[in-house]
Amino acid sequence: MYPRAFHYHRAGSLQEAASMLFQLGDSAKLLAGGQSLIPLMKLRFANPVHLVDLNFVSGTSYIREESSDVRFGALTRHAQIEASTIVSKIPILHDCAAGIADVQVRNRGTIGGSLAEADPSGDWGTVLSTLSTEVRCLGVNGERTVTLPDFIKDAYTTALTHDELVSEVIVKVPPKGSGGAYFAFKRSAPVYPTASAAVQLVMDGDICRDAAIALGCVGLTAIRAKDAEDALRGKTVTEKTVESALQAARSVADPQSDMRGSADYKRILVAALVKRAIEVAIRRAHGELVEVGHIYA
Repeated sequence: MYPRAFHYHRAGSLQEAASMLFQLGDSAKLLAGGQSLIPLMKLRFANPVHLVDLNFVSGTSYIREESSDVRFGALTRHAQIEASTIVSKIPILHDCAAGIADVQVRNRGTIGGSLAEADPSGDWGTVLSTLSTEVRCLGVNGERTVTLPDFIKDAYTTALTHDELVSEVIVKVPPKGSGGAYFAFKRSAPVYPTASAAVQLVMDGDICRDAAIALGCVGLTAIRAKDAEDALRGKTVTEKTVESALQAARSVADPQSDMRGSADYKRILVAALVKRAIEVAIRRAHGELVEVGHIYA
């Protein structure tokens, strides 16, 4: 099926794009990587009257390390993040970028577009919720910075007003002794995960000083497993403490049965992914170079 007819606009700057959104109204949509919007337009689930293309705006695709932050331009492609030496210092980010769909999608999809879409099956919302992340939003009235928990409101719903767009994503570099890992379970590379789990730990020997655990694809947004984090935080990591964390992760998961599996199956699956992510996160926190990949059915 072909999309409905639309008017194409090429923005020369992010500010111009925001002005276009303001002038054109609710019938306008932004085009970044297009990996979510274009398929929806082809199916006619999305029918924008105006399409504002951001891809010709210079200076919007970058990865910079500034002080204690890593900054991503809104149109930074997943493939750029996967190949970045700066990102390799935060392995959980590399896990995420390297595991998104296939090569074609990674070369087109963008971190800003992914967050703005707020797809509950997406990867970046889950991974970035385990890190201190802020999203810079640009609109006709200026720029503001929103923390990630305040940015993603619900499935496909963000804090962006109609005339705002994502201009930058800012991730604070984790402290010394940190390690993280992200795993997703998929039927094949191009499809969304059945379930996913991101774990970021701060270790002092065998003691977990801090923990962040997020579950993906088992709720309308990424779920922070607070009780699972508490089961590890301040404790020596043993089989018993890990099992307590897994039970808490299973309890907080809120999946729906669908073609990918039953709700009970997804709860068991996400706990297994958390366990694997905890194991790798601990090894990385202790300085081990551990390469991981998603798990395929």
